[in-house]
Amino acid sequence: MSVETRPHAEASIGELMSQLSAQTSRLVRDEMRLAQKEFQNAAKHAGIGAGLLSTAGLLAFFGATALIGAVVAAIALVLPVWAAAVIVGAALMLAAAVAALVSKRQIGEVSPPRETVESVKADLNEIKDARHGHA
Repeated sequence: MSVETRPHAEASIGELMSQLSAQTSRLVRDEMRLAQKEFQNAAKHAGIGAGLLSTAGLLAFFGATALIGAVVAAIALVLPVWAAAVIVGAALMLAAAVAALVSKRQIGEVSPPRETVESVKADLNEIKDARHGHA
């Protein structure tokens, strides 16, 4: 759809309004297309990043498993293998228990945003008072 353009001095208000409407519509469509492409590009990069982060976590898990095996093997040089495995297993369970207790304490400290709630209540009361002419 093409809008015929004439010099501004000769264009009527109706023609100018028509041009403004057409150009605004085109601008909005172009901006929406640009935003869509930017969002698709960002989503693609986020997906790749999440996949690589998952891969890194899996590799770290396998690396930690290998290191735990190495610790068991090192302790097995001076103790029977079963005793080395029990010691390492017990140490890992102790570390898990400590992490769970610290986690529980941190979760217990979570509270609702009291200041924000009070601020919103005060704002609402102020708006109500202003509507009723009490301000």
